[in-house]
Amino acid sequence: MVTYTRDGFPGQRMRVLPRPLVTRATQSGLTSRLLVTDAGYFPHAANHGRSRPQGAREAVVLVCTDGRGWCDVDGGTVPVRVGQALVLPPGTGHLYRADVGDPWTLWWLHATGSDLPDLLAPMAGSSRRVVDLHDPARVVHLMEQVVQALERDETAPSLMAAAGAAWFVFAQLGADQLAGPRDEAGPVQRAREYLLEHLEEAVRVPDVAAHVGLSTSHLAALFRQATGGGVLDYLTRTRMARARVMLVTTSQTVAEIARSVGYADEFYFSRQFRAVSGVSPSSFRKASRAEQVH
Repeated sequence: MVTYTRDGFPGQRMRVLPRPLVTRATQSGLTSRLLVTDAGYFPHAANHGRSRPQGAREAVVLVCTDGRGWCDVDGGTVPVRVGQALVLPPGTGHLYRADVGDPWTLWWLHATGSDLPDLLAPMAGSSRRVVDLHDPARVVHLMEQVVQALERDETAPSLMAAAGAAWFVFAQLGADQLAGPRDEAGPVQRAREYLLEHLEEAVRVPDVAAHVGLSTSHLAALFRQATGGGVLDYLTRTRMARARVMLVTTSQTVAEIARSVGYADEFYFSRQFRAVSGVSPSSFRKASRAEQVH
């Protein structure tokens, strides 16, 4: 029988609430409606996998940001690729695992509570275990907020903050599932892919529009309709999401990280980072490392 690694990956982040706290938190208040019991980030999780023939007690959400993996569920095997989320309701037997040649990078959470059935309703059914994310950067940002809240401490405010971010995760997953698969050949998706491929470069909206064969104004309108924001806003949020991960998981300087996400000017990058994340890059790194001390 194959033995999989549950955790312990270099650069990982993980929080698991003690069961007595879970019991108390689910008995009353906002956290009785939704409570995140476990959450984390596993980069390049080689040989990662979990087998739960009877399912988990909570709903499980895995968001793949790199590599790929597989899940045996409902009598079949489904792939989980970049830009997708695997959603497993409580009590759903499964075996998920990273691909051997291209192991996934995951943001993940477990959640329980009385609101969960309604939040999972759009993903109900064996054909809806994997959700195509229409705006992966937005979902990753929310998952990161969940992890940050639990890393802070286990007080009621932190549990409520994690629950709030998780509620938006489930709502976004439900919306994306109801909206149907992404149009991989559509101009908005091709524009997103172009932006992701050029994070390290200076990007102009007219260049993106030309790449997908639209006028600048037409692309801007379609992009805003699909994502709720503008092209440059999406690019900035995506860059900052990558920068936050690099600040926590690498020893690169702020200037090096700035260049790797498309900013030649370290000080301009820092201003943009603060505008999006609420703190400077150095403060974010210091706080994240302090929270990881066990």
